[in-house]
Amino acid sequence: MEQLKQQLRAEGIAYRENEPLAAHCTFKIGGPADVFAQPETEEQLCRTIALCRECGVKYYLLGNGSNILFEDTGYRGVVIDTTALKMGIGILENVCHPGAAPGEVYDAVAAGAGLKLSALCAGALENGLTGLEFAYGIPGSCGGAVCMNAGAYGGDMASVVAEVAVYDSEKDRICRLDASEMRFAYRKSIVGNGERYTVLSVTFELECGDKNTITEKMTELMKRRAEKQPLNFPSAGSAFKRPAPDKYVGKMIEDSGLKGYSVGGAQVSEKHAGFVVNRGGATCADVLELVRQVQARVQEQTGGALEMEVKVLR
Repeated sequence: MEQLKQQLRAEGIAYRENEPLAAHCTFKIGGPADVFAQPETEEQLCRTIALCRECGVKYYLLGNGSNILFEDTGYRGVVIDTTALKMGIGILENVCHPGAAPGEVYDAVAAGAGLKLSALCAGALENGLTGLEFAYGIPGSCGGAVCMNAGAYGGDMASVVAEVAVYDSEKDRICRLDASEMRFAYRKSIVGNGERYTVLSVTFELECGDKNTITEKMTELMKRRAEKQPLNFPSAGSAFKRPAPDKYVGKMIEDSGLKGYSVGGAQVSEKHAGFVVNRGGATCADVLELVRQVQARVQEQTGGALEMEVKVLR
């Protein structure tokens, strides 16, 4: 670790020591990271990963921290903050599909991995581009959303991603993956585990649309979120994956009599039972014990097995 920190300083890559991770996730839970690196360019991000591997130091790539639960003891290694990247958003016109015939073009938005989805959606709206409305209100970053194929209200990343620029840590080079190479599936993709590929930037294939219509749809979807989701408490979004297309987690938990059930500061939301919220002072241990009890009760009452959607960083 000391060798790594020396290298980071020598290459001008900013970092902080013993940084509280609760300040960098939507759950507001988590102890300190040994090192919290904040690369500002794609080159610095790639170098940080390469240095971690060279020094044998464990690392984790962090976006907006909206789908993660950090341990109470923190993280013994390096957390790399992709939101520190300076790359923002760019509008591309008449882009050719990779490998497509001449004339097969589309309009696109290119965005850095650390850009928040809210800023991405706002940029698309400003330029009259439609297709990203479903993502408005998802509290994640572009890179994180692509990794887990985030989606809502009938849309997902798989439906709009054209190309992803990634750093291949095994070959120490930057390459581009088109949508067919991303292997998108329900809440996962080829880059999802972060072990080999790191998302640097994403190109989204969009269509021209009417700004007023786009605004109306974004506003309507945000209203639906506010009505159904516990946005007034810290959480990591939906706590569990849907076990089947016709199974709704919130109803399964509510039917098992656990809506509002608490362990310490962690609670099954009284508004939507599919969410686990931090009512104040919740620890990682509280959340995990609550999840365990919910899984056991739902299995007993309904026969359904619930898998956590929130990633626990150990």
